Amino acid sequence: MTDAVPQPPAPALLPDPSTRLNDAFSEVAKRMQGLGFVNPALEVEAVAFEPWQGHWLGVMVTPWFMNLVLLPRDRRLWQTLPVGAKRKLPFPAGIYEFIGADDPAIGEHQTCSLFSPMHDFEGQAAARLVARLAREALFDAANAEAPEYPQADLSPVTPAEAAHAESPAAPVAPVSKRDFLRGRLSGSSHVDRR
Repeated sequence: MTDAVPQPPAPALLPDPSTRLNDAFSEVAKRMQGLGFVNPALEVEAVAFEPWQGHWLGVMVTPWFMNLVLLPRDRRLWQTLPVGAKRKLPFPAGIYEFIGADDPAIGEHQTCSLFSPMHDFEGQAAARLVARLAREALFDAANAEAPEYPQADLSPVTPAEAAHAESPAAPVAPVSKRDFLRGRLSGSSHVDRR
């Protein structure tokens, strides 16, 4: 007969942070009313927070920004990031940069900016829809940006032709889904790939 060895209790998973986020940012919103960068048609709302790789991942909508937010769910898997420090996280849609943050009411978390300011949103329903679509888009590999390779012209060219060849006009770059979700609506916007 063998005695059963007691197993340590499984670590408790932290609950959905949506209520905590809504409460904390609602307090901030009260102090920000009337400021020029605040969209009065919007409210504070934590959108689509779901478990992801032992963390909570969702989108925080406020009248002044929309951010992806990552918070701990299983403390054993959480990687602390100092306030203001950056880290890159891979998703099927590409690599996104998150910034460390800490708040007494929210706790340790990491954010990735999607929109700021929020003046282009007519109302809460539109902001909520974009937030849900942004979170879904992270997990769709079709949204990943394909690397751009220069096209080679292997046709024979004489030195005289090469000297007189005119450069074709640069094509207008289409807006990628990633740029759209980050508020870069101009195809010529610079995208930081660090």
